[in-house]
Amino acid sequence: MSTQPAGGRRWGASIVALLTAAAAMWGAALTAQASRERHFALPRAASDVLYLRAGSAVPRLALGFDAILADVYWIRAIQYYGDTRKSTDPDRRYPLLYPMLDLTTTLDPKFTVAYRFGAIFLAEPFPDGPGRTDQAIALLERGLAADPKKWQYAQDVGFVHYWWLQDYKTAAGWFDRASRIEGAPWWLRSMAATTLAQGGDRNSSRRLWQQLYETSDDEWVKKNSRRTLAQLDALDQIDALAALVRRYTALTGRSPDSWRPLVSMGLLRGLPVDSSGTPFVLDPGKPGGVTLSPRSTLYPLPPTLTVKTGPTS
Repeated sequence: MSTQPAGGRRWGASIVALLTAAAAMWGAALTAQASRERHFALPRAASDVLYLRAGSAVPRLALGFDAILADVYWIRAIQYYGDTRKSTDPDRRYPLLYPMLDLTTTLDPKFTVAYRFGAIFLAEPFPDGPGRTDQAIALLERGLAADPKKWQYAQDVGFVHYWWLQDYKTAAGWFDRASRIEGAPWWLRSMAATTLAQGGDRNSSRRLWQQLYETSDDEWVKKNSRRTLAQLDALDQIDALAALVRRYTALTGRSPDSWRPLVSMGLLRGLPVDSSGTPFVLDPGKPGGVTLSPRSTLYPLPPTLTVKTGPTS
């Protein structure tokens, strides 16, 4: 037999009734809204509208939902970047990308993915990104200030200096700084030394991307690393093919207009293709006379990859 007072039972029953009514009202509201949207579709929100900007007032406005709002703005930043990148507008720009990332990391200062991926988005040169390496570095330095033990941020700053700015001395300094943070992998110390001695060399670039591929748990980073490694291989192939074109020209006194003459002479076994299976293109207007096909999945080759590792003939 229950010992709960009658007043308590009545109070409990009232609460249950209230919650049940609230749930019914919420369900009815959702049903009504769904019906309304089917018949009267809402206009799509403009992608160039930012309702909040980062600042000291933002955490107070979040009312304790900082992490949830950070996720919302991070998703919005990804969508904004993707939509802008895919746009066919030749004058497209990315003016809201940094403000969105700034807001995301203000709401959640430990949002590692937003710092690291956001820096890549910001540093990508136009048209694939805004080419704002300064903003990429600023974002990563903010992340390092929020979490000084996160050696990945220091590594990524070095990567921006290495890959997009070709400032190998500064890059080596950041790799060395990252290597001194507790928990950093051993290879960062050797990477700092290699960058200082051989910065810009294609082999050192290959080692950097290989390390990035092997140490990342993110499939997007791995995929991007694999593509860049394939681009490095394609450049090695282009150098080798350019040497064969020079040899053919020296032997015949004329430049080839297709790969067939080089195959007939025995200089090639067959049509030369890159790792995507797309044939390389003979183009007298390009240095070396050989280039990557615009139809290749590896096209275009980043300008930072054009440094040769040595003589090709």
